[in-house]
Amino acid sequence: MKEKRVIISGGGTGGHLYPSLAVGQKLKEKDPHLHLTYVGTTRSLEKQISEHYRIDFIPLRIEGIKGLGIKALKSLLLLPWAFVRSLIILLRTKPQLVIGAGAFSSGPIVLLAAWMNIPTLIMEQNIKPGLTNRLLRRWVKKAAVSFESSLSHFRGKGVFTGNPIREEFYSLPAKQRNSRLTLLIFGGSQGSHFLNKGVTDALPLLRNERDSLQIFHQTGEKDLSWVKDSYEKNGYNDATVDPYFYDMPSYFQRADLVVSRAGASTIAELIAARKASVLIPFARATEDHQVVNARELERIEGAEVITEEEFTPEGIADIIRRFMKNKEEINRMEMNMERFKRGNAAEKIAELCFKLMKKTRSESISEKNI
Repeated sequence: MKEKRVIISGGGTGGHLYPSLAVGQKLKEKDPHLHLTYVGTTRSLEKQISEHYRIDFIPLRIEGIKGLGIKALKSLLLLPWAFVRSLIILLRTKPQLVIGAGAFSSGPIVLLAAWMNIPTLIMEQNIKPGLTNRLLRRWVKKAAVSFESSLSHFRGKGVFTGNPIREEFYSLPAKQRNSRLTLLIFGGSQGSHFLNKGVTDALPLLRNERDSLQIFHQTGEKDLSWVKDSYEKNGYNDATVDPYFYDMPSYFQRADLVVSRAGASTIAELIAARKASVLIPFARATEDHQVVNARELERIEGAEVITEEEFTPEGIADIIRRFMKNKEEINRMEMNMERFKRGNAAEKIAELCFKLMKKTRSESISEKNI
C-alpha cells in the first residue's frame, strides 16, 4: 500500500501550531504509516514547540502583510522566495493532501498545491475568516470552520467541525474549589505586554488578598524577568511565573478562573475545558477578530470581556475580588459554557481529510480506466 503523505502548514504562534498538531496526531492515530510534514515560520517559539514534540518541521521565511504599513514591503519581498521554497517542498514531498491552518505562512504552499491539483483543506479558527483564508477559499476543496456562523463565508465548501485542540482539554476533571482563588493568566503563546503590565500593576492593590490567591502566569520570553520581579517585590512568593507552559491543560485544570487574551485557540480550549474566564481581546488583532471571538462567550455569560480601552489595574483588581467572594458565579459561568460543548474537532477534520484523499484516489483510478 502506498504511504500517504500530508503537509500541514501554518504557524507563527502556538495558536496556529497546536491545532495543526492536534489534527496531525489524529491522522497518525487513524493511519500510523501516514507521513506528516509541518511547514511553518522561522519564529523561535515555533522551533521550540516543534522540537518539544519532535515533529518533522520545515521553516519557511515569510511574514504577514496586512496591517504592517511600511513593513509590508519587506513581507512582499519575501513572498517570491516563499513560493519557490513551497514549490520545492511540494515536489519533494509529493503529498496526497495539503492542510492550511489559517496563518499567513500557509498561503503560498496551499495555493500552489491547489493549482497543482493536490487536494487542499483550510482550517478557519475565527468567526470571521482571516485574510489568508479569504484569499484561499476560491481554490481549496474544503474549509473546516470552528463556528457555524462562519459557514456562509465559504460558499458551500465549509464544514462545521469546531476548532481542533489538544485532546487533554476535553477530559479535564472539574476543579474542586477551596478557600483560595486560583488564577491562570496568559496572553497567548508569545505573551502579552499589555496584559503583563496591567496584571502586575494590580498586584499592589491586591496585597490584602494575596494569601487567598494562587497565581500561574505565562509571560512570554521578553517580559519574564520584570514580571517575576513584580511578583517577588509585592510578596507573591508562591506565584508560578514562566515564559511558557507546555502542559497548559494541567494549568487549566488547576485554575478557578482564566484571565487571558481571546485568540481562537484560547476560546476553543476554554470551551472544551468549560472554564470561566475574563477576556481582554488584543486591540490590534486583524479585523478585531479577538473581540468578536470573546463576545461569543460573553453572549452566553461564560466569560467577562474587558476591552483594552476599558482595562485598568483597579478594574481587574475589583473583578478578582468579586470572584474571590463569589465562587458560585464561577460555577454558573462554567455551566453556561456547557452550551458550547461539542465533539472532538480533530476527529472530524481527520475524517474529512481521509475522505478527500480517498476521493482523489478514486478519481485517479477512474481516469486510468477511461
